Amino acid sequence: MTRAVLHVDMDAFYASVEQHDDPRLAGQPLIVGWDGGRGVVAAASYEVRRFGVHSAMPMHTALRLCPHAVCVRPRMVRYQEVSGIVFGVFREVTPLVQGLSLDEAFLDVTASQEALGSAVEIARRIKRRIRELTGVTASVGVAPNKLIAKIASDLEKPDGLTVVTAERVHEVLDPLSVRRLPGLGRKTGARVEAAGVLTLGQLRSAPDAVLWPLFGRYTPWMRERASGIDERPVLAEVEEKSLSAEDTFAIDIGEPRTLQRELARLADLAATRLRQRELTSGCIGVKIRRGDFTTFTRQRAIAPPTCEGRAIGAVAAELLSRWLAGNPGAKLRLLGVVLTELTPAAQLGLFGDAAPAGRVDAALDAARARFGSRALRRGNTIE
Repeated sequence: MTRAVLHVDMDAFYASVEQHDDPRLAGQPLIVGWDGGRGVVAAASYEVRRFGVHSAMPMHTALRLCPHAVCVRPRMVRYQEVSGIVFGVFREVTPLVQGLSLDEAFLDVTASQEALGSAVEIARRIKRRIRELTGVTASVGVAPNKLIAKIASDLEKPDGLTVVTAERVHEVLDPLSVRRLPGLGRKTGARVEAAGVLTLGQLRSAPDAVLWPLFGRYTPWMRERASGIDERPVLAEVEEKSLSAEDTFAIDIGEPRTLQRELARLADLAATRLRQRELTSGCIGVKIRRGDFTTFTRQRAIAPPTCEGRAIGAVAAELLSRWLAGNPGAKLRLLGVVLTELTPAAQLGLFGDAAPAGRVDAALDAARARFGSRALRRGNTIE
């Protein structure tokens, strides 16, 4: 049986949910995002996108482009609720669902076709069920692999259904801009276009003399991707590779004690998320962004892996202190704690006497679960 992969992408998800829940917002140029001087756009309705507004754009820029836009704050609990319904629809047709975010997933429906009909019929069923249950729309790409399905789902948004059979791969991909290739960053895309390679067809057929200066040893792989070759399976269980907590400040901060206090808060938050997932981290890092958007990262491997807030905070504090010592007077726009090399928490010791630090973390987690995330705070996070 021919392999069939779907890529389902909800249309302007957060904004569509807000417009569905509040009919007064339907048809309005809507921005979902955080207000304030450092606010960013979390989602933009299709009505406001016509003015050049897009997600991750600074809010002040978005409002300059569309001064009459309606702004609402994100409601993550609501979006997670709708996402749960959407993923329930996915699992009605196949167990092979690889979630990429709240509003996006790959589905392998190869084996489902015998019982449910063709991949196109399954895609129509998914779109119909999502619309019936949530009131919002999705765009679907149907293709022989993940790469082509992802490209296809974006070609006819919103509420699109694009089918690319194996026989039509070159016909569909060749005329597309190289910017359509997933993973090709903005800067690399500009370099590729500057070299005269504007379409995926040109990228597929360009000689090594053109591509090697751009991609080096990755040239054969990039040529394969431009040709629509992708053997990656749809993975129903994708391990988390990293976990982080970060914050952009309303004004740049240069005072070291204040920065360390903010970092301690973020380390505590990241450690809490780690414990909620029953994971430990073997590498702790900090993300540092100056006011001019220059970004730095520092990290350190630790053994044994840990999920203790105090241990994570101590390593993060030392990494930040060393960076500040080498950059005296620096004012920071953003700080973050990044935890990598994640492994399941060991079962040893769970039923014995916990170490003091572990008992503190357990008490914090229990109190926050019952009384809210700000019920108890560590002393070094309080001004």
